[in-house]
Amino acid sequence: MVEISSDVIRGYNDTMILSILLLEPSYGYEISKQIKTITDGKYIIKETTLYSAFTRMEKNGFIESFTVEKDMEGNGKKRTYYRITEEGRKYYESKCEEWELTKDVVQKFIRR
Repeated sequence: MVEISSDVIRGYNDTMILSILLLEPSYGYEISKQIKTITDGKYIIKETTLYSAFTRMEKNGFIESFTVEKDMEGNGKKRTYYRITEEGRKYYESKCEEWELTKDVVQKFIRR
């Protein structure tokens, strides 16, 4: 099986994370599980990559964090959740447009 190079996908980690946050706020472990599930296990985001992305996107105003003491049932431990901002939605849309252009350009060089 061919693996996805981290160099290839690095520029789209933010897009994947923001796509998940478009649906609802979430926390790191859950987001990493969703990425693995959505990609059928073909891409597993490293914890350091994930938290670096959170830090960068929060600094850029694309997401905001908040702390939840317990889950809806009153169980669990304190967690940091992330939600997308309006600026994050705009950034997500621009990354999707960029992806379409990137796919179009690279496809012209795929000879199969």
